[in-house]
Amino acid sequence: MKRHITILKSSIALCSIPATASYSFYVGSNLTASGAVLVGGTGEEVSSHWLKIYSAADHAANETVTVGVTSAAVVPGKLTTIPQVRHTFKYISMDYSDYLGFPPPISNGGVNEKGVAVRDVWAPGRAELLDMTPKPQKGPSYSDLARLVMERASSAREGVQIIGELIGKYGYSDYGGNTHLIADKDEGWIVWEFAGGKGLWAAERLGPNDVRVNDPNYMASDNIVSFAVNQGWWSHESGKPFNIKSIYGLQPGQETPAGGDAEYMSPDRLEKLTKAMVPVTEKDLIERVRDPRISNDEAGYGQVVSLHPDTDPDMYRIWIAPTSSVAAPFIPWWLGAESIPPELGEHRYLSKDAESTFLNPDYELQEASLFAGRLFKRVLYYMCSAPRTYLPIVKRAFIGFEDQSRKDIEWVEKSAKFMIVNGERNATRRLLTHYSHTRANRALDMGKAMVNALDS
Repeated sequence: MKRHITILKSSIALCSIPATASYSFYVGSNLTASGAVLVGGTGEEVSSHWLKIYSAADHAANETVTVGVTSAAVVPGKLTTIPQVRHTFKYISMDYSDYLGFPPPISNGGVNEKGVAVRDVWAPGRAELLDMTPKPQKGPSYSDLARLVMERASSAREGVQIIGELIGKYGYSDYGGNTHLIADKDEGWIVWEFAGGKGLWAAERLGPNDVRVNDPNYMASDNIVSFAVNQGWWSHESGKPFNIKSIYGLQPGQETPAGGDAEYMSPDRLEKLTKAMVPVTEKDLIERVRDPRISNDEAGYGQVVSLHPDTDPDMYRIWIAPTSSVAAPFIPWWLGAESIPPELGEHRYLSKDAESTFLNPDYELQEASLFAGRLFKRVLYYMCSAPRTYLPIVKRAFIGFEDQSRKDIEWVEKSAKFMIVNGERNATRRLLTHYSHTRANRALDMGKAMVNALDS
């Protein structure tokens, strides 16, 4: 289960849980080679995953957003609407089609044009909270919160405040507890949202060197202490410190609808491995995310993003592997990119109930394209048949591909920045789109060559 979420003693913070969950990495700026904050992780859901860029948009004064879950969710809920803001930011996200009955498209996060990165990780709270959750439950889900932060937040701290305000005003739809890692160029925050319908949440700051649980490094709902006291879960007279994990976390012998297995790698172990890499590079963090002990069939994708100061909105770069990164290469994408190749877009593979309906004619060409997720799943399954033989070969190929991308990034970004300075914004976006599409196509060619060789 969740090992630690509140008392994090270093500037490298790792939130993780085992199967049917996710892993998130945060590396403070003083411990990275480039001086940027590094964020990485996986999303683990048994459903279809696809890459999508959401454009910035202006909205009417009376526009609303639908949030929440339906009666099909593991904890039944009711969809509701909340007011939309007048302007939403551009962001990139790896979406997916199903998790415990939550309505698609679902997102664990990504990065927006303000340089705010979001990662979602399951973190179960104590079973009593789930038992007292209203049925039907109402309010934004973990996916809604991730999207709303990417659409609205200009900083990590603002992202925390947005989550707190949304939960306080509209409620929270849940299946046992979730966290969001929200980061920008200066800091990161881990926000833990609790089931129960009581508006409970808490957040802890992650800085460039270390983490302290004291103001202003801590935020929470106003009732986070009083509710625990009223429930008899903690008292001032106990002499024990108020520890969110021990008080609100899953208690011994309790379970949640999401389940949970024994971890292959504890957060402490992964944190030590990451610390040993200091100063950490993007390549180093990709290696951690790709670790076969956490990147397996359950890992729907891999992500690594660098958050630098003074970055043009179009130049925020995120590396994304289209499925489990132990069997797929990371491809660099920029927020300035204008489209995603159809092979990395939405397909019916692993989409819930896809077998019971005919295809919408508008998506026929999309569905006819090769699906990157399925292609690299085939690579994964071949690797699993003889891991000691195939893993080193496939890993070397992916590292070589990513090293070439890194060499190219220098001239791509230099050219793009030059065009921005000279007012050629459209040309910049065309260049970034062309390069990412080209690398995506090369990755697909590599995947096809691997599958053909293994077929033989």
